[in-house]
Amino acid sequence: MLAGDSGSVPEIPAEFHDLFEKETYAHVVTMFPNGMPHVTPVWIDYDPEDDRLLVNTERHRCKAKNVSKNPAIAASMTDPDDPYRYLSVTGEVEEMTTEGAREHIDELSQRYFGKDYPVEIESERVVLRIRPERVFTANPN
Repeated sequence: MLAGDSGSVPEIPAEFHDLFEKETYAHVVTMFPNGMPHVTPVWIDYDPEDDRLLVNTERHRCKAKNVSKNPAIAASMTDPDDPYRYLSVTGEVEEMTTEGAREHIDELSQRYFGKDYPVEIESERVVLRIRPERVFTANPN
């Protein structure tokens, strides 16, 4: 299924919201200044009230540096319980914020590890708020 081609603003379908409640990893693509893609696996979250994907990173990492120059981004994730069920989103980072970022990484760490974030923070945590422009899904069941 593809959403967002008809000129309407795509939304993450409700039947895929469960991906943000379990240990789903996403592969996020940002663009280096030379035009080459940078892909990295990340923890992924979702703000259903604002329909925004959330990626928490540190300011000094490639993802944050890349989107500060070019906000284009893509994220693809498969259901950890069914690898044929997936959600893929392309869009733009509309905001990179430190507000609540430290608390957010602890929330994500609780979901993925069952404890607060165990890694020393080297710079500053930021949340990338991603506005979907195209949404692709597959759900064979």
